[in-house]
Amino acid sequence: QVQLVESGGGSVQTGGSLRLSCAASGSTRGGDCMGWFRHAPGKEREWVASISGGGKTYHSDSVKGRFTISQDKAKNTVELQMNTLKPEDTAMYLCAAGGSLRVFGCTDFAYWGQGTQVTVSS
Repeated sequence: QVQLVESGGGSVQTGGSLRLSCAASGSTRGGDCMGWFRHAPGKEREWVASISGGGKTYHSDSVKGRFTISQDKAKNTVELQMNTLKPEDTAMYLCAAGGSLRVFGCTDFAYWGQGTQVTVSS
């Protein structure tokens, strides 16, 4: 069983930056992709970024150029650097693990964290 604990959320003004971190513990049964998703009130959960075990990264069009996903395999963590934040980035950000790498990116994540709230004010 894998446990994921997110941290680093908070409140910032438009244009600000935050760095989210996700610490993973336990044995993964599944793929070695990790990723970040977000869920805003009244909206469906949205994929933000993924990273494969080999370090290949994928970012959604809505965050490309502003957010960067990275991993520290020694510490078993995945991070999301978020720059130039906008009010529409406001959401609960969830870490995911155990995803499988396909041709188009990572999918079928098996494990999820509880999330960390990010609020961007105008």
